[in-house]
Amino acid sequence: MKKTVSRYLLDLWYNDYYTGAALMPIGFLFSDFVKFRRWLYKIGIYKSESLPVPVIVVGNITVGGTGKTPLCIYLAHLLQEEGYRVGIISRGYGGETPPQMVMPNSKAAEVGDEALLISKQTNCPMAVGAKRVKAGKFLLNHAACDVILTDDGLQHYKLKRDIEIAVIDGVRRFGNSICLPAGPLREPIERLNTVDFVVVNGKQTSDTAWQEWEMQLIGNTAINIVTGENKPLTEFKTLDCHAIAGIGNPERFFAQLEKNGITQLTAHSFPDHHVFTAKEITFKNNPVLMTEKDAVKCQDFATENHWYVPVTAQLSTNFNQKFLTLLKSKPFKRTL
Repeated sequence: MKKTVSRYLLDLWYNDYYTGAALMPIGFLFSDFVKFRRWLYKIGIYKSESLPVPVIVVGNITVGGTGKTPLCIYLAHLLQEEGYRVGIISRGYGGETPPQMVMPNSKAAEVGDEALLISKQTNCPMAVGAKRVKAGKFLLNHAACDVILTDDGLQHYKLKRDIEIAVIDGVRRFGNSICLPAGPLREPIERLNTVDFVVVNGKQTSDTAWQEWEMQLIGNTAINIVTGENKPLTEFKTLDCHAIAGIGNPERFFAQLEKNGITQLTAHSFPDHHVFTAKEITFKNNPVLMTEKDAVKCQDFATENHWYVPVTAQLSTNFNQKFLTLLKSKPFKRTL
């Protein structure tokens, strides 16, 4: 596997604690900067804008994948079951993306792979845009919504929010616990004391100043990208398989496959949001397993050898009740 800059940084943040410690002074400067920036929003020097419907932010405080997308999909379904007309906004991917709706024929290069996946799984009206306030207003001008979910954006203080949910990786947690660029933190760990819910993708711990809610990602079937055929992952146990993952934490996907008994596996990691070519996902006649997020980028050149593994989030009934109770309470905009 070619070692990209992102892979080098992940190894540094989560494995090489000595180099991270040497860069700690830079991390402290970044930490002070983000605290100061947040304070400027809090006292009104920088202005935040409201939308006319409740806004729920699902984000994280670390760089890389933690499971925000499956949680957004889970919350969208939960809200739909309660009768809400759910709209979703996201930054999209790359550059200063102008606001646009995510349509069934949208391309990942235009709206982002995560946005395509969320739109497909929820059937909710969805808009993407580099500026989330503009994306939210654009969405409300094009769809009747009474609540908005925003995929990522915990640090996007320009947009006022009613509920904040931070997602953390239950295995990697916070790495060396240092802020960028010395560590993976976008904000200091104590930021979790101020959010409404801390959701852990994996096993929760009680040794924290905040309450953690456990989320499990369930995925034990594979779907053929071309034919739509559905198979249990156990049917791949005796085959020589290849697995590709261009997500924030590829090892989580590979571990999921091995947990389902697929041990004859050649893993191929790519950077998050990687734009695949047909050559990169072709390995003679071997079956190729990938995430659903990657599959939306490979549909145009996939063959019957290509399968994706969808995952669904599971959280406790207690979480659902507390989340819905908070949303249904008197309308408000939380303070920073």
